[in-house]
Amino acid sequence: MFSLFELNEHLRRVVALNFPQPVWIRAEIAQIGESKGHYYLDLVQKDEDSAEILAQAQAALWSGEYRQLLRRLGPLLVSVLREGQTVKLQVRPDFHERYGFKLHISDVDPAFTLGLLDLQRRQTVQFLKEQGLFDLNRNMPLPPVIQRIALISSETAAGKQDFMRQLTDNQFGYRFNVTFFQAAVQGKDAGPEIMSALKKIAAQAPNFDAVVLVRGGGARLDLSAFDALDICAETAQMPLPVLAGIGHDIDETVLDLVACRSLKTPTAVAEYILQHNLLFEGGIIELTDAIGSLASAMLKSREIALEQCLTETRWAAKQVLRHADTQVQMLHRQTPQLARQLIQKRLLAVEQAQVFCQALHPDNILRRGFSITYVHGKAVISPEQVQPGDIVETRLKDGVLKTRKG
Repeated sequence: MFSLFELNEHLRRVVALNFPQPVWIRAEIAQIGESKGHYYLDLVQKDEDSAEILAQAQAALWSGEYRQLLRRLGPLLVSVLREGQTVKLQVRPDFHERYGFKLHISDVDPAFTLGLLDLQRRQTVQFLKEQGLFDLNRNMPLPPVIQRIALISSETAAGKQDFMRQLTDNQFGYRFNVTFFQAAVQGKDAGPEIMSALKKIAAQAPNFDAVVLVRGGGARLDLSAFDALDICAETAQMPLPVLAGIGHDIDETVLDLVACRSLKTPTAVAEYILQHNLLFEGGIIELTDAIGSLASAMLKSREIALEQCLTETRWAAKQVLRHADTQVQMLHRQTPQLARQLIQKRLLAVEQAQVFCQALHPDNILRRGFSITYVHGKAVISPEQVQPGDIVETRLKDGVLKTRKG
């Protein structure tokens, strides 16, 4: 029978004999802590299908080794040693009789993590293309003016301050309505918080013209949240155009690829919005000038036409007046002659009427052998006018005959 110390001592010798040299392992950092310059990590390996933990171990990176690695790797070391990151570590397995099994980290391979992230990035892009999501937001037209902005960033991010300063202190006097949505832009909380902000904005889409996502500069591995499939898919399907200014000059995230517009820095995003609005204002000014020029040309044309019409009217009026004056003068000359002719015509008509009246005078009728019969002083035109016993007078040319009707 072994005592506990004897068993652990035996295990220490077994581990030391079987691992005389450090070995490279691949694992996910489940948790990391720091104390007095030393870093303590909980490493896990998960099942790819069920995410069940298959293996787990504790590791330590002593302050001396950390300082050496930091001098050699610089900011990359800080980016790699983060919770949720899959890493490649060189470790010395060690079993201590009192403290148990522990892995002592002697080296870190950032290239492995970068390569793994690059593979995941390519897989994400392929999936988005296969699902028809890759070009949705990229092809979304921007509104003519971007004024109501939904801003996703961290309250303490330098990129947010740069964006707001560039946007509000613009030389054109443009005013913007910026609604801020708090979200971590790096670290383990970045993914869930950015996703939450995107969903909140989508639910209020009619209140905004565009979404702006910005952060300050940082290491390449700080961008891993912007390669996540869920965030990129949500961005691609946003009902608003997304403008990204993640703050990097060389590396390109999947979110950069699916966003409607991707600029290198938050300041560049603000400048892009200003130039976009300036282009619209320039178009309005050009249109105003064109309308003014067209209106001036039309007014000038109408003025010329009016002057021409006025000239023609004056000329036509003079022609009419001259013609009327000629007619008046002609009538003035012809009036005496016409008056004489009219008088002569009327005199002739009177003479003819006089001759006609004389021809119809009773005396002239009697002279031609006719007679007129009267009864009671009235001319008889019908036999019924004469009653028996009436005295009938018959007037002839040379006298009157009186007879009584029997």
